[in-house]
Amino acid sequence: MASIELKNIAHQYPSAAAEPGPYALSALNELWQDGGAYALLGPSGCGKTTLLNIISGLLQPSEGRVLFDGIDVTDLSPEQRNIAQVFQFPVVYDTLSVSENLAFPLKNRGMARDKISERVAEILAMLGLSDRANEKAHSLTADDKQKISLGRGLVRTDVKAILFDEPLTVIDPHLKWQLRTELKKIHQQFRHTMIYVTHDQTEALTFADKVIVMYGGSVVQIGTPEELFETPAHTFVGQFIGSPGMNVLKASVDGAVALVDELQVPLPDNYRKIDSGVELGIRPEYISFSQKQGIQAETVSIDDVGKHVIVRCKLGQQIVSVIVPEGQSVPDKPRLIFAQEKINIYQNSVLVRPADQ
Repeated sequence: MASIELKNIAHQYPSAAAEPGPYALSALNELWQDGGAYALLGPSGCGKTTLLNIISGLLQPSEGRVLFDGIDVTDLSPEQRNIAQVFQFPVVYDTLSVSENLAFPLKNRGMARDKISERVAEILAMLGLSDRANEKAHSLTADDKQKISLGRGLVRTDVKAILFDEPLTVIDPHLKWQLRTELKKIHQQFRHTMIYVTHDQTEALTFADKVIVMYGGSVVQIGTPEELFETPAHTFVGQFIGSPGMNVLKASVDGAVALVDELQVPLPDNYRKIDSGVELGIRPEYISFSQKQGIQAETVSIDDVGKHVIVRCKLGQQIVSVIVPEGQSVPDKPRLIFAQEKINIYQNSVLVRPADQ
């Protein structure tokens, strides 16, 4: 296991003119702790796979250095870095059996035969493949082949880090939860440094101790699932995480009051006066209906998703989403109450702290 330090890492891919193109990964400095479980979360094209491949050694960064436990590994191959990587699509040896595929990395490192058998049996049980141990890999479904890829990444206990690049993409939805749970158990047992790339917020939030949210080639926030949900550092984080995401409303702020289309929203703290580029963030879970108090709004649409109802209301000239418990009546012209302590204020999409903080 290893701590991973990124020092001024940045990357540009060549353009069609054979000259450096725009930055796919903007300069960043990060230190990820030995034994941590991290998820790189963001939409396609945000730079997360580029960053993962730089860490693994599959890609040489245009700028900066990569350090494992303080040792510069930037110019070393993945094998020399002693990492395991699991890719989005299955990488297996079709002519070998399931057991032989899992044993292959251990045999290459000269592990004793009895230890190999013991470790392979553990991984087979974890993946639910014990009864198929002797089948040739070519006869398996894509789901089971990807399980083998996962197993090959997990079978070694001597690696510096295990890197996962959207490993559950081809797995049936009903199996994903089981495999995420098993990955979490393995991390808790062996304390490998694990980095998991995904665009799926559920995968990231359930797997990782800390989630690294990326947007436009930059890291916009690193935090626990609770921190990302309650205090997004950037409006992108608030809107990307959650279903539906955080409401982001154009506003102005002066002291303990925000104005949203001239409608007053009380704030929990005093802010300096901000007139330009201001937005108020509030999650749908933290808005409630009231008959007599609150801000007058108008119901636009109602979506019943079973466990609750998502109501979209017009507030001034802007639309806000409100999550309402199943069975609660929805008035045509509700009054909305924002939970003050759950309001976040942003300027130019970046979180603004109250004046006294």
